[in-house]
Amino acid sequence: MFRFFENLIDPFQNFAQETPPARLWAYVKSHYAPYYRLMIWMGVVGALVAFIETGLIFYSGRVIDLMEITGPESFWSRNGLELLLAALFILLLRPAIIGFSHLLMEQGLVSNLHDQVRFRAHKHMLGQSANFFQNDFAGRLSNRVMQMGQAVEDATYMVFEALWFSIAYILGAMLILGQTDWRLMIPLAIWVVLYVAYTVNVAIRVSVASEKWSDARSLLTGRIVDAYSNIETVKLFSAGEREESYVLNALRRHRLRFQRFLRLMTEMSFIQNILNGFLIVGMLGPAVWLWTKGIVTAGEVAAASALTIRLNGMSGWIMWVTIRLFEHAGVIKEGLRSIAVPHEVTDAEGATELGFDTGRIEFANVSHHYGKGRGGLDGVNLTIEPGQKVGLVGRSGAGKSSLVNLLLRFRDAEQGQILIDGQDVAQVTQDSLRSHIGMVSQDNSLLHRSVRANILFGKPGATEAQMIAAARRAEAHDFIQDLSDPKGRSGYNAHVGERGVKLSGGQRQRIALARVVLKDAPILVLDEATSALDSEVEAAILETLYGVMEGKTVIAIAHRLSTIAQMDRIVVMDQGRVVEDGTHDALLARGGIYAELWSMQSGGFLG
Repeated sequence: MFRFFENLIDPFQNFAQETPPARLWAYVKSHYAPYYRLMIWMGVVGALVAFIETGLIFYSGRVIDLMEITGPESFWSRNGLELLLAALFILLLRPAIIGFSHLLMEQGLVSNLHDQVRFRAHKHMLGQSANFFQNDFAGRLSNRVMQMGQAVEDATYMVFEALWFSIAYILGAMLILGQTDWRLMIPLAIWVVLYVAYTVNVAIRVSVASEKWSDARSLLTGRIVDAYSNIETVKLFSAGEREESYVLNALRRHRLRFQRFLRLMTEMSFIQNILNGFLIVGMLGPAVWLWTKGIVTAGEVAAASALTIRLNGMSGWIMWVTIRLFEHAGVIKEGLRSIAVPHEVTDAEGATELGFDTGRIEFANVSHHYGKGRGGLDGVNLTIEPGQKVGLVGRSGAGKSSLVNLLLRFRDAEQGQILIDGQDVAQVTQDSLRSHIGMVSQDNSLLHRSVRANILFGKPGATEAQMIAAARRAEAHDFIQDLSDPKGRSGYNAHVGERGVKLSGGQRQRIALARVVLKDAPILVLDEATSALDSEVEAAILETLYGVMEGKTVIAIAHRLSTIAQMDRIVVMDQGRVVEDGTHDALLARGGIYAELWSMQSGGFLG
């Protein structure tokens, strides 16, 4: 039974991938499409439950009147059948209806909606450019994704479980009081108006306070995660106290905004009790007066009293739920600052798969200044023929990594075109483009998963033998056999820690190399691929790399010029332009920047 209701909605079904709406209601509504039919049932059954609850109070008053009218001698003989039916309804039908309501709300709605929101938010975030993640805390972004799911789901649940139920309950109460005597409806109506007016007023203020509190909470989370993710750096520079102060600053802000939020809670409790006092006196006083005049019965007074006490108890719950709704609204608004951001790099409309042929790469008048009007790349023209191995050299900031990032479409060029086999990379899908490019960078982070999962990231469908062969070519197989983690997993099953922190730099680099070897892409990009290796391992890896390069178009960035001296061509960049292009020997003979850099090396490194 539970599984039936849990599977009414598939939260991970395909949906139109687009930038989420930036406005609160539009965003929440965008998640409701699969749930409309379910929500109609929830509304009908929820209202029925509320009417049943008010009906029970009304019937308890009727029982008192029946006791007074018939007396103990004939009470059961005259009313036994009616009371038996009422008991059966309370014992059997009422629990079934309430249970059905909870199955719809909890198994149908709650078990699916919050994970749907998180999945869609995460999917959109994965499509953001690398630049997007470089400008924010990973902890804050993940916190916003997680909070959004909880906020949307909980707010929706509260609307049906609390607000809709309360509205139906109050309407039922008014009907009962109106049937008893229309004058009893007046104090309840006045209370409802005052209560709703104040609740909306305080809820709006809570929404603002909640958004600021949520923002402070995300900032705090981001700073804490940042310290934990870079704990070695913190310890290396004896920065524990500085990190404490950095987080303490965020904690003070969080505390201040939380205190402002709590002030509203205290105010709310005080005003609520004043309004409830008016409700109790305003309802019971007239009811007793009408009884003294013989207009209403004692049972009707008892029913009015029970309704009043019940509403008194519900009022705090209703106000708390309303506040929570506006609090969730603040959380959602704060989260939308990151989640509703359009993708900076997108597939062009009608983008096709990259039709790879020979691997000819052409940079045609490419400029990219990162929106600053200067720096970066400036009118680069460069052609790399199929199967050619090109070394990219230049001082720091010359534009080497910028060129590679544009080739991979981590960013889009501000001017010019980048062509692979005559196809503009901006007009093909990003996935098809990157599937044809293997890259090893100087800072290869690994996923906090097993060694096996990290290597197979390059080619998920590879066999065990293919994976091990790739690890052997990257000189990684032997040390992998000796790995283990605190949970007893060893070898290829050992987990490497966040970003591969449990491994040495050289070990991380070799696993990253194995991943690219397994991918076997026809275009290979090496960005300081051997920078983390010692000389002995580097020599072995270089032999592997030269083997991997066979038949591929290669771009290799290196400051250690000896590693690229054997390339077919060496391209020298300076201030965002190509200034020299030729073989190692030709550039040395030319006596330009490359020759100067070569002469400045000591032990194979740039001086």
